[in-house]
Amino acid sequence: MEMRWFLSKIQDDFRGGKINLEKTQKLLEKLDIRCSYIHVKQIFKDNDRLKQGRITIEEFRAIYRIITHREEIIEIFNAYSENRKILLENNLIQFLTQEQYIAEMSKVIAFEIIQKYEPIEEVRKAHQMSFEGFTRYMDSRECLLFKNECTKVYQDMTHPLNDYFISSSHNTYLVSDQLVGPSDLWGYVSALVKGCRCLEIDCWDGAQNEPVVYHGYTLTSKLLFKTVIQAIHKYAFMALKFKILVKNKKIGTLKETRERKGSDKRGKVEEWEEVADLEEEEEEEEDNFKESEVFESVLEDNQDKETGVKKLPGVILFKKKKTRKLKIALALSDLVIYTKAEKFKSFQHSRLYQQFNENNSIGETQARKLSKLRVHEFIFHTRKFITRIYPKATRADSSNFNPQEFWNIGCQMVALNFQTPGLPMDLQNGKFLDNGGSGYILKPHFLRESKYYFNPSNIKEGMPITLTIRLISGIQLPLTHSSSNKGDSLVIIEVFGVPNDQMKQQTRVIKKNAFSPRWNETFTFIIHVPELALIRFVVESQGSIAGNEFLGQYTLPLLCMNKGYRRVPLFSRMGESLEPASLFVYVWYVR
Repeated sequence: MEMRWFLSKIQDDFRGGKINLEKTQKLLEKLDIRCSYIHVKQIFKDNDRLKQGRITIEEFRAIYRIITHREEIIEIFNAYSENRKILLENNLIQFLTQEQYIAEMSKVIAFEIIQKYEPIEEVRKAHQMSFEGFTRYMDSRECLLFKNECTKVYQDMTHPLNDYFISSSHNTYLVSDQLVGPSDLWGYVSALVKGCRCLEIDCWDGAQNEPVVYHGYTLTSKLLFKTVIQAIHKYAFMALKFKILVKNKKIGTLKETRERKGSDKRGKVEEWEEVADLEEEEEEEEDNFKESEVFESVLEDNQDKETGVKKLPGVILFKKKKTRKLKIALALSDLVIYTKAEKFKSFQHSRLYQQFNENNSIGETQARKLSKLRVHEFIFHTRKFITRIYPKATRADSSNFNPQEFWNIGCQMVALNFQTPGLPMDLQNGKFLDNGGSGYILKPHFLRESKYYFNPSNIKEGMPITLTIRLISGIQLPLTHSSSNKGDSLVIIEVFGVPNDQMKQQTRVIKKNAFSPRWNETFTFIIHVPELALIRFVVESQGSIAGNEFLGQYTLPLLCMNKGYRRVPLFSRMGESLEPASLFVYVWYVR
């Protein structure tokens, strides 16, 4: 039956005799078989017996079997098929219930799967599934590791803005380094396409009263402000609520802004006064931070327990201050409503004086110190106020820090250089896959609600998850610098989250097989704070002298993982899909 179906599908393509590599690739696609050209090329070469660059119908059938008849899928099919040829509807229901953890299983769901994936008409009409259909189902989007429900906006979107993690970029206009690199509109376009919801636009006065965008006081190239706005207008609302919040320094109060509504503000500029540290370099700011924090702690230690009034300390440490004046366009200032930029002074100052619509930007070095020395105050702060963390000034090469450490304490806007590939951006892209890729993710309850005492470095309560992953095989893994499919492949599984959850495990190396390596290795992880955990799969080719070579990766939130037999798609270092390259796994977890 399968043979009749197969021949009926391909025989017309062989009426003119043998076919070449390009026609072989097209015929596989016609049969709904996804395959990498470079792998097909090698398999074609191995099965072209006369080495003339053209194959017979029998040779094509051999190629088809090599690509589609994966042993691990055959084993699963045979375990549920009563005759090893056909899955009855009840067999399919049993598989979907027991192995794929589909809770509300019914004959309707099984029927729909058969109708969608079974290619042989007579089998489909009998409400059955052949191995051909089962293969297509297992390779479909329905069997991806990422939960389908997480591909939609499913979280409560009515909370205050500070209750969300917000996808944020740093120096969005740059596409290489911070000092002499080019500025490019592509920085904005690519960030928006990736779901970024916080863009940085450094505006400066330009020639002929045209504002320009660039990294001030550096040799980076300039963009016209109006072209940046045009690009944002075109790409910002591919998914969003057609609203933009402007974060900037602001003149006056919200009441004064309301009173100016409707008035002509063209050309009106006002001065804005800022009290700044004398030394602006971040490394020197770190020393100032030590003084200010000591001063604050001394005041707290000298608080009268009965009256609550702070007594003067024996020693007072002062920071040198200076006042600087900036000119701000009134029209721009009045656009700032919910996200007024306010310089961070201390947690105590914020508790006493910071308003609901004011938010801070803190450099990574200062934020890291605060997270270690005053973690409870930091979390209390991020529960109330939007906090943006940005890369330190010495990252001239646009490198990134690990964003996980700041998500762990509830920082909403952890800003990264989107143009720089690597682990931090893998985590960024993986985290914001959730909630429909909207760029907003509701923070866990313990980072939103003040009644919870949470310290990421000291987890005392909670319900840990035991995660087990059986890494079964690889599917058409990407190749490095060779046209051969004989690579030496290994997989690393990493967990990112609170410090106690961070770990990684690695498979053995499968030699000389990048097309269909089989590991069949099982890994178990105990994860104490699953709400913050990300799982990262990394595929590498074993190297000799220079070390292993990165082939692909996939990162996703733990709680967005499906159970059962699942396909893990792979992405390149730049975040591009490497389909059909993927991993085949079996996942289960209990809490």
